[in-house]
Amino acid sequence: MSQGGTMARPVPATPVLGLVRAARPRQWLKNVLVLAAPLAAGVLGEPRSLLAALLVFAAFCLAASGTYLLNDAADVEADRLHPRKRARAVASGAVSVRLARVTGVLLMLLAPGVAALTGDWKSPAVVAGYLVLTLSYTLWLKHQEVVDLIAVAGCHVIRAYAGAVAVDVPVTGWFLVVVSLAALQLVAGKREAELRAQGAGGTRATLAAYTPAYLAQVRVMCSGAMIVTYCLWALNAHNSLFYALSIVPFLLLVLRHNLLVERGIGEEPEELAVRDRPTLLFLAILVVLVALGIYL
Repeated sequence: MSQGGTMARPVPATPVLGLVRAARPRQWLKNVLVLAAPLAAGVLGEPRSLLAALLVFAAFCLAASGTYLLNDAADVEADRLHPRKRARAVASGAVSVRLARVTGVLLMLLAPGVAALTGDWKSPAVVAGYLVLTLSYTLWLKHQEVVDLIAVAGCHVIRAYAGAVAVDVPVTGWFLVVVSLAALQLVAGKREAELRAQGAGGTRATLAAYTPAYLAQVRVMCSGAMIVTYCLWALNAHNSLFYALSIVPFLLLVLRHNLLVERGIGEEPEELAVRDRPTLLFLAILVVLVALGIYL
């Protein structure tokens, strides 16, 4: 499992391989959030809805990779001081800052175009909104304590909202609250793990403004509110045994994440779902139970 002191991987041999690595395709897993609303609405079985959701998923992968490239170009000096981030393609010199910027801009321009293939102006508009938020984060918001937490969490919420827009299904308050709290919990846990690994003098400027106790408080607050909201939804919004049963793996997921953060594992929360076996198991059970509740 990836932690702050993980050994750096070898530097890519060519700029092309470096660009692929800098695009961070493994982190496209975050964009699976685009499928959450279509899954909850039970429309993924419809070919047109599935195609629209996949197009928006691809658009967010392009947008995210473009953002990563621009962010790495902006943070190149700070990343070179980080024990793990110094191995990134831009920080290591495998990809020039100029090439990263040009490629990043091209990918970000391409993203709304791919979303427009859905045939609806709303999807490219949401992707454009995501790009505005991520650019604002790269240029300014990431230097503002507390605001940086909300900005990153907001990017996750936009992903989830984009999936609903793509297939034209309404977004419920229950859905938005759970997704927002989950996103903020993950972001707070990520910052807490970074702070524990690097200390207040780490490469992220806003870390000096936080303490582990404060970030843990934010994480626990989000966990509690999210659990209550999900339980109310599962027990009251639908008369289904499967929804009620889904509370168990949901609780296990939340508790597992909090345990991993306390152990100092949380700097890369998107990798927990594929590298931590209990997390993967709980998530799979949750998805199966919710799907059974929807389709049966």
